[in-house]
Amino acid sequence: MIAFIRGELAEKTENSVVIECGGIGYEVIVPGKVLENLPGCGTQVKLYTYMQVREDGVSLFGFLEREERLAFRLLIGVSGIGPKGAVGILSALSVDDLRFAVLAEDEKTISKAPGIGTKTAKKMILELKDKFRLEDAFEQKLSRAEKEGQDKNSYRQAVLETIQALEALGFSGTQAKHMVNGVEGVEKMTVDEMLRAALKKA
Repeated sequence: MIAFIRGELAEKTENSVVIECGGIGYEVIVPGKVLENLPGCGTQVKLYTYMQVREDGVSLFGFLEREERLAFRLLIGVSGIGPKGAVGILSALSVDDLRFAVLAEDEKTISKAPGIGTKTAKKMILELKDKFRLEDAFEQKLSRAEKEGQDKNSYRQAVLETIQALEALGFSGTQAKHMVNGVEGVEKMTVDEMLRAALKKA
């Protein structure tokens, strides 16, 4: 199995890229969100890959982060969802959005993905809800905050206090975490700012 590819980004198409590595151009199918975050052609990139082998050929699917590839693997494990369907879901939803939608049993958000109806969304929720953790989304935010030079402990404490304040207002722990996760730029907010922004999501 090819775990990742590192090389020059040679071409971009609507739903795939070509990575030149060792004089060979590898076509890699990628979600729309990955395509949006890739640099221009001619630059060096690294994609974590999943290789699908079928009787009629071999396909490579690529992702910028390991957690995107993990989400892809979980999605194709759901009956009725193949690799192309999983790419469509990850084009419409970030991994965090998908995680929270599944845990909040939010069929409407999942159904925004192309080719995913209510029935399939319900099946996804049923089969994936025990495989996602709310804490993972916040750990990702913590990692991003740390990379940006912010105080990781301070951010963690602010999130905790905001969630506790929301719970005191009558929201469940799951609802509170979902509300905080939905706030844009939460990594740079104070507790008061975070709480006000989260309440607008109610």
